[in-house]
Amino acid sequence: MLSGSIQISGETLSSAEVKDICDSLRTNSVRLLSLRGCHISDRDFHRISRHVADCQSLAQLNLNLGVVSNINRVKQLAEALASNRSIHSLFLHGTPLTDSGLAILNPVLSLHPSLISLDLGDCILGDEGMNLICGMLPPDGAKSGLKELTLSANPAITVKGWARLAIAVAHSSQLRVLNLDYNPLGDHIAGMLAVAVASSRTLEVVDLEGTGLTNQSAQIFLDMVENYPTSLRTLILAENNISLELQQQISDLLSEGEEEEENENEGQEDAERQKEIWIAQSNPESQAILMSTHLEDSLLAETEM
Repeated sequence: MLSGSIQISGETLSSAEVKDICDSLRTNSVRLLSLRGCHISDRDFHRISRHVADCQSLAQLNLNLGVVSNINRVKQLAEALASNRSIHSLFLHGTPLTDSGLAILNPVLSLHPSLISLDLGDCILGDEGMNLICGMLPPDGAKSGLKELTLSANPAITVKGWARLAIAVAHSSQLRVLNLDYNPLGDHIAGMLAVAVASSRTLEVVDLEGTGLTNQSAQIFLDMVENYPTSLRTLILAENNISLELQQQISDLLSEGEEEEENENEGQEDAERQKEIWIAQSNPESQAILMSTHLEDSLLAETEM
């Protein structure tokens, strides 16, 4: 758990509780604010939004399950994000956002300097919303963009919208995690996504659980991971009409690739370690520097846990 976290779920918040939250945001002592499924008055939501705007420590904001319940709250959240510079993860899963609401948020989401993870699952999005989302996945050589994107359970998106996403993913140099579970994709759309995954140099996790796939899709993914180099490490295919045998074959191949990469990394680390030892032995002053550097790293690791 992040230090300085406020996590409340499914509660009706009183004005006194909201005041405590705002006081913590004001003192920049909160890194995680999660109000998942909470009931908040319009006045108190506005108060929280104003303090989110000014908070310099806030890294994760979870407003899942309808906290942003109307268009006025969408506008207030957009105003907060326009001023905030620290949030890197925003969760709006289960928000009745629609394409028009995302159009209000899109300018500030696209320009936010720190945002790398966005959850827009079950937000009643369609093809217009998908076009806006694809703009947050800049092509190679462009500005930084999202590394994690969740679009679960948005059944109004059509084949055209998913094709647009596949193109954006294929040319995105940052995206590492893509969650598309519980969308009615089918084999045709899955085939397009397989091409996108094969083209991506960074995509490591793809969730296609409950998306109406069959063995036809699984065979395409199997051929991809078997015959072409890919960054993919995890492919979730549960709750589809896919044989367990095919799922296991894909999983085994992905695991083999991960083990090979780990072995390569260990070999590189060993080489660097031997180099450091050689330098330290040949120069007593550099040995002291190496020792202090390693101690500093270990203390930092303990602090961040």
